[in-house]
Amino acid sequence: MADVARVAGVSSQTVSRVSNGYPGVTEETRRQVLAAMKELGYRPNSAARALKRGEFRTIGVILFSLSTTGNVRTLEAIATSAAEEGYAVTLLPVAVPTQDEVRGAFSRLGELAVDAVIVIMEVHLLDAATVALPPTAKVVVADSDAGDRYSVVDTDQAGGSRAAVRHLLDLGHRTVWHLAGPEESFAAQRRAAAWHATLTEAGRVPPPLVRGDWSAESGYRAGLRLAEETDCTAVFAANDQMALGLLRALQERGRRVPRDVSVIGFDDIPESGSFLPPLTTVHQDFAEVGRRCVAGVLRQMRLQSTEPGTALVPTRLVLRDSTAPPPPPGPE
Repeated sequence: MADVARVAGVSSQTVSRVSNGYPGVTEETRRQVLAAMKELGYRPNSAARALKRGEFRTIGVILFSLSTTGNVRTLEAIATSAAEEGYAVTLLPVAVPTQDEVRGAFSRLGELAVDAVIVIMEVHLLDAATVALPPTAKVVVADSDAGDRYSVVDTDQAGGSRAAVRHLLDLGHRTVWHLAGPEESFAAQRRAAAWHATLTEAGRVPPPLVRGDWSAESGYRAGLRLAEETDCTAVFAANDQMALGLLRALQERGRRVPRDVSVIGFDDIPESGSFLPPLTTVHQDFAEVGRRCVAGVLRQMRLQSTEPGTALVPTRLVLRDSTAPPPPPGPE
């Protein structure tokens, strides 16, 4: 910094003001300092800045899976929103979602020097009373049921599921089968519970739940089973990938969609409009989830406090060609 000041003909304090973007420097002086920085190859020391300011301008993200569409789109929004606020993102994938792994992830992020942490998880890890994140950490959790202890941002899983089931009932279907996600997933549990409650409130008997693992292959296997259920005229799949496999299985078994069986998915992935037939589904705004996560940790940092509670991002039903009234009873 002293070398830059000598070449530019200014004080070290002026170099510091230009380097940190502070006001009170004329445009001509600023240009002189920047030219001197370029000539000398000067780069501000980010570690020294962090020590002086007490912040690292970095947000850590603990993520359990990069294989799901929702997580990738949420992460993209987090990175974009953080950059717009002048923050970098440090990503720490966790292979096995256990209490020890989460604690280890927080420890490693501490060594990497971050100001706050966003946790993207699809399991009930934070629901257990034995799991406690560092009490002084600024944390926002996406997709969890820990709003009484942490700040949580989630999609309105129940509202979207209710809209899907009601749509099928309104079309005239006697009941709705459900192809659920994995048991350990918070989102899958919320969607399944809303499916069951909506049918029960409507006076309908919920059929046996069919379980998948989010993949199209598991949807295909479930579809082969559901194709044999002659009274199955409507299926609510917990995500679009499983719905894709379901559509294939029904077609292979001669069950036409939507003439014989109506199918609804959840997520509204970019490809869902190109399924055959185009898929009716519940739209999730993953980008908004990511933006709210960043806004949440920045607010905690500025207020120097945590904010327990859950913020729900609304969903909406997207109607396409995979749903229709049930087939008439009896032979055609």
